[in-house]
Amino acid sequence: MLPTPPEPPRRIATAVAVALAVLTLPLLAGCGGPSARAVDAASGPGAARVTRVVDGDTIEVDLAGHTEKVRLLGIDTPETHHPTKPVQCFGEEASEHTADLLPAGTAVRLERDDEERDDYGRLLAYVYRSSDDLFVNLDLVQQGFASLLTIRPNVTHLADFTAAESSARAGDVGLWGRCGGPGRPAS
Repeated sequence: MLPTPPEPPRRIATAVAVALAVLTLPLLAGCGGPSARAVDAASGPGAARVTRVVDGDTIEVDLAGHTEKVRLLGIDTPETHHPTKPVQCFGEEASEHTADLLPAGTAVRLERDDEERDDYGRLLAYVYRSSDDLFVNLDLVQQGFASLLTIRPNVTHLADFTAAESSARAGDVGLWGRCGGPGRPAS
């Protein structure tokens, strides 16, 4: 009498089913709309919570239990707190817009480029609001609250920022319509 062979087809089928479930679960989670992305963004790499808005292009966040000052990459908003420059035209509005987008407690995802920090020790990042994946840096340029600031080698979104600034400038949006461009003193 021959021994009964094991049931490899059932074991293989089970293993294949488990492997497919493990591989497709992240894809299915990504299809769940903004709330699924918010959960992933709130706990994934670069996850942070806004603690305060310093000005239009600088925020403070709680990142893994540490407070970090974050300078938004690729953009520049008119000054409101510079030690040697006066308050600039549209600076207060830019700060208020950033505060509206990122009130204290807002979950964000920070993405770095080539350089980690600026000369002032601030973390350099592209900031995405976790609840809806809004690209905050780009929104500020599109809405006329910021202008393009290119500091190589951090140029990942240069084309997006250039197009957004051209559109805002052509439409006299924000600081382009009110101030004639960036760097003007507040009146």
